[in-house]
Amino acid sequence: MTMSDPISDMLTRIRNGQRSRKHVVEMPSSKMKVAVAKILKEEGYLESVEVVQEEGGFPTLKLGLRYHANRPVIEEIHRSSRPGCRKYVAKDAIPRVYQGLGIAVLSTSQGMMSSRKARKLGVGGELICTVF
Repeated sequence: MTMSDPISDMLTRIRNGQRSRKHVVEMPSSKMKVAVAKILKEEGYLESVEVVQEEGGFPTLKLGLRYHANRPVIEEIHRSSRPGCRKYVAKDAIPRVYQGLGIAVLSTSQGMMSSRKARKLGVGGELICTVF
């Protein structure tokens, strides 16, 4: 069965994994999921990102969840742009999540990047998700 929104599924798996205090969450891998996960790792929201390819099977993405003082580092993670309603932002309209304490993940013409990097480079794009 195909999935209509794999990024939303990824974010839900992260959210559910943290609520149940798991240290590792597994999901089917894709290029876009790996790019989002690497951004979350660079920004300090995830402990590790690993793509595991088993013989004769599909690649699996393993994410190491991060906790601080027994609380998840990610307090909120929301999908912004959906398959039925895409949200695009110009370089001047990139949102500041909680006055800069959180990040937004954007898909730009120069690849996937965080809102901080997009502002620095002066590019806009599709608003994928927001994380705090």
